[in-house]
Amino acid sequence: MASRRALKAVLIDLSGTLHVEDCAVPGAQEALRSRLRQSSVAVKFVTNTTKECRRSLLERLQRLNFDLEEREIFTSLSAACRLLEQRRERPLLLVEDSALEDFSGLDTSEPNAVVIGLAPEHFNYQTLNKAFRLVLEGASLIAIHKARYYRRQDGLALGPGPFVAGLEYATERQAEVVGKPEQSFFLEALRELGCSPEDAIMIGDDARDDVGGAQKAGMKGILVKTGKYREGDEKKISPPPYLTCDDFVQAVDHILHHLV
Repeated sequence: MASRRALKAVLIDLSGTLHVEDCAVPGAQEALRSRLRQSSVAVKFVTNTTKECRRSLLERLQRLNFDLEEREIFTSLSAACRLLEQRRERPLLLVEDSALEDFSGLDTSEPNAVVIGLAPEHFNYQTLNKAFRLVLEGASLIAIHKARYYRRQDGLALGPGPFVAGLEYATERQAEVVGKPEQSFFLEALRELGCSPEDAIMIGDDARDDVGGAQKAGMKGILVKTGKYREGDEKKISPPPYLTCDDFVQAVDHILHHLV
């Protein structure tokens, strides 16, 4: 009988998996610091958040007593910025002001690309109409991600997906997605760890974007019932999640007992 292939890396979603805004998921800090960090697996945090830059996100997580470093965080903002740099495109950035730091150095004059993330303060008719006109004139349409909704402390809230869909419908153009669930996003995060998909697992609260995307990239996926999870989410993707757990703590327990 062939021996089991030992797990080498764990990719971990942030919002909804480790925390919801400024509240940590109970037990998550200890599970990360004292259990997962003490094992042989590499860890990387992968997030679609467009509400704040990587530095601000790190500061938020450290205030919640999470043990992580900035270099361990791989964001869809970074992936979008890298794409713009490679193409030398000048973006109209529909992201929150607190996220603009991650696009510093890019030329934003006379935009020839529209980049859309979660930007409640900018999702008004005037700004969206400007984006609409740019795309009609030939600008690229880039979605940092297309999440339908996410979890805030006061309940579920619209993600950027519905706004991206509106621009797609109006312009008859399909947006290029750079964050989760795109395979390229997961593969780039694993490349930084020097790990193949077959040796990695993803933990997240979004069945489609976290788990479904990871599994299509060749990884295993664990869905946690925190954050945006709703009853029956595990049935919305095919193949179903490798495992569905109550929370991050339970996911770490399974990894340490069965995969390492």
